[in-house]
Amino acid sequence: MSGHSKWATIKHAKGAADARRGKIFTKLIKEISISARMGGGNPDANPRLRTAILKARSANMPKDNIDRAIKKGTGELEGVSYEELTYEAYAGGGVALLIEVLTDNKNRAAADVRSILTKAGGQLATAGAVSRLFKRQGLITLDGDKYTEDEVLEVALEGGADDVSCSDGIIQVISAPEDFEAVVNALNEKEFETMSAEISMISEVDVSLENDATSKVLKLIEKLEDNDDVQNVYSNISIPDGFEPE
Repeated sequence: MSGHSKWATIKHAKGAADARRGKIFTKLIKEISISARMGGGNPDANPRLRTAILKARSANMPKDNIDRAIKKGTGELEGVSYEELTYEAYAGGGVALLIEVLTDNKNRAAADVRSILTKAGGQLATAGAVSRLFKRQGLITLDGDKYTEDEVLEVALEGGADDVSCSDGIIQVISAPEDFEAVVNALNEKEFETMSAEISMISEVDVSLENDATSKVLKLIEKLEDNDDVQNVYSNISIPDGFEPE
């Protein structure tokens, strides 16, 4: 789950799914490959590729995996050609979903996304209905047990961050997309260890639901994320205080 709500950020940052590391690596490899295919294999001349590599490094992906993914994208190694798609949808309770897909079979991906949504009481939305509720921003998370908010704040702001906050032991750094790389580099130079670093879609209008409805939406998001073609899922759900997942 990408960083779009308190619970989502905590779950993502702590890697609640270390068991799903292989799936996470697969998604990162696809992103690196398509970035290299679209903008070339030189990170210095390809901002999207630089961002994908930063995200992969924050997930502790081995350098060899990153290099192979780049070469598959540029055609130096045989690879699969992926298409990018974005689906806008609503989950139960009017929660907005942005579903980013990288697939080698868009008919399969469309059918799978529609099936997952329908079974969970969700539905596809018209183009623009959901995307207008989100803003693309850099999101970096750090362990609040290792660092204080003030320590991170000083370095992050010097690097160009817009905001630093701490909630439930997770320090969250927000930046404009164009400043994301500079902020990550500033933190790395001071030897801060990041838990996650990505360009994310962050909601500007959140929706709060009762615990049961919240659980159902989170289960839907998890099912979408478990699909091999789905790269990222962003939502505007706001998790109630004291919420405990089923």
